[in-house]
Parts: sequence; C-alpha cells; structure tokens
Amino acid sequence: MWILFCTLNTHKVDMKKLLGGQIGLEDFIFAHRKGRPKEIEIVKTEDALGLTITDNGAGYAFIKRIKEGSIVARIPHIEVGDHIEKLDGENMVGKRHYEVAKILKDIPKGTTFTIRLVEPLKSGFASIGPKTSGAKSGRKQNYGSGKETLRFKANGQATIENDHDERSKAGIEKINSLLESFMGINDSELASQMWDLAEGKTNSMQLAEAIDNSDLQEFGFTDEFIIELWGVITDARSGRLS
Repeated sequence: MWILFCTLNTHKVDMKKLLGGQIGLEDFIFAHRKGRPKEIEIVKTEDALGLTITDNGAGYAFIKRIKEGSIVARIPHIEVGDHIEKLDGENMVGKRHYEVAKILKDIPKGTTFTIRLVEPLKSGFASIGPKTSGAKSGRKQNYGSGKETLRFKANGQATIENDHDERSKAGIEKINSLLESFMGINDSELASQMWDLAEGKTNSMQLAEAIDNSDLQEFGFTDEFIIELWGVITDARSGRLS
C-alpha cells in the first residue's frame, strides 16, 4: 500500500485537514492511498493558473484550492487533493509547496507544459461517517488545552507559553491570505513566522531587514509585498482585524 497523504479527523479529501505536526489524544488519522497518475497538457493563457498549493512537510505538494473561473478550473481532470508529482518531466517530490508554486508561476504566459498528478484513491471510506455515540469524553484536564506551545530557551529551560492572542491570530490569518494572493501558497507556519519576525519592528523597512536576515530571504519577496504585509501587521496590532 502506498499512502499519498493523511487527513486528521475526516475521511474526506480536505486539504484544510492535512495531517501536520499536532495530534491530540482523541484524534483520528485517515490514510489516503495512491490512486491513478494522470498527465495533463496545459496552455498557460493567463499569468495565474488559479492553484493554491500546500504540502505535508514530507516532500509532497498537493492542490489545496482551485480558483473559480481560472485556467485549472476549466480542466475537469484536475482536482483538490491531487499530488503534483512532475512538471514537464521534472520531479517535484522533495520540494516544498512554495518551490512548486514558484516553478508554476515562472512558466511564461503562452507556454504549453505538462503536469503529472497523482490522485487519492476515491474508494475505501464510503461507509465511514462521524461517530454518533453520545458518550462523554474522558480526556484528562492535565494534558492541556492544545492551545499552548512548548518553547525551549537558550539556557536550556523549557516553558509552556500561551498561543497567539486573538489579534495575533487575526494577523496571521490575514498574512496567510496575502501569501495565497501573491504567491499561491497557503502556509500558516510561514505566516506565523512572519508575524513573529515583526515583533518590535516599527516600520516596513525594519521588517524588510528582519526578513532579509532570516531564512525567509530565499523567497525574494517584492517591495510591494512587504508594504502590504506591514499594512496587515499594523491593522492587526490596532485591533482592526479582530
């Protein structure tokens, strides 16, 4: 059996539920097996294909969302949940979602290219649905709420800190939307890293410098993106996004 990806607490092909790093005591993991591969020739008639891409952190990029009315939306064989295996014969396995998104974005307008996708097996979960049992959960309170983060400090001490507050969460969500709009990627971890980098910064130039001095500099964010990003951060800090 070849597992394509896993979803958390749902048997459906839901890329919002793609298994990540946090698994609770009562969570269920559903393994989606590899289905048929399919190769599709696409003519890039517009600058954007209309794809949002995510990955499972293990070198497999997937289609998370397809924009209505886009080039890809007009191709019935391309579906949410498909794994992007190759582009014009080049292997995409081992690349992060933003790398795959950049390759797609850099394909010149008017070019014809071939995308090789692997879809998840359509059968296997047909009879599975949510549990109907009314039994109360036996979860012990001392395991935590799942909304805290264990952070290791430089002095070796470990502390449990509360997760981002409501303003921070609103800012991170908006940053994620900005990433999707500018780059076609959806990555809450990346958005959270950007938010944390902005801590203590008072203008967009300081933020740009912080990004340039971090591992995020490899993205090559444009000045336009940085300005938009700073606008989101200032709006979130002031509570205008909450």
